Amino acid sequence: MTRQINSMNFEEAVLPYLDAAYNLARWLTRNEQDAQDIVQEAYLRAFRFFPAFRGGDGRSWIMKIVRNTCYTWIHENRPLQGAMEFDENLILSDRRALNPEEVVLQSDAGTLVRKALEELPTNFREVLVLRELDGMSYKEIAEITGMAAGTVMSSLSRARVRLRRALKDLMNAENAQTV
Repeated sequence: MTRQINSMNFEEAVLPYLDAAYNLARWLTRNEQDAQDIVQEAYLRAFRFFPAFRGGDGRSWIMKIVRNTCYTWIHENRPLQGAMEFDENLILSDRRALNPEEVVLQSDAGTLVRKALEELPTNFREVLVLRELDGMSYKEIAEITGMAAGTVMSSLSRARVRLRRALKDLMNAENAQTV
């Protein structure tokens, strides 16, 4: 009987955030299948440890589990992914010419934003997704990431600057291709 009550509370507490959990995992891993696997693993972990959940914000609780599961998975499956951050200001990029189909696909503003967001380092992508796409407060992001609220705000500021720069670079590259 207790198990049935716990599973019903689990469903009420964290299942409504399944889409947000997938969204975060998708942006962190950059892969739909990996994100699905990670969310499944995170929800299994959450279900296993749900008896220790003391109530409160179920969204922050499950998102923290998803985030930690993502980073564990990335560390185990892509150990060199974050080894060196590429800085295009230090290294000249050798951009290949886009074919006409790619130019049409990139002309869509949403496509450009997604591409620019994917170019950001994981830590910046993470705070932008949590704040701008999932609408979380600074306090919730701090709870999920383990950062201080001030660090969340400064990370968001730097992430927005980097996103603007990435968008500008992508738009300039697109314009150069159409000229």
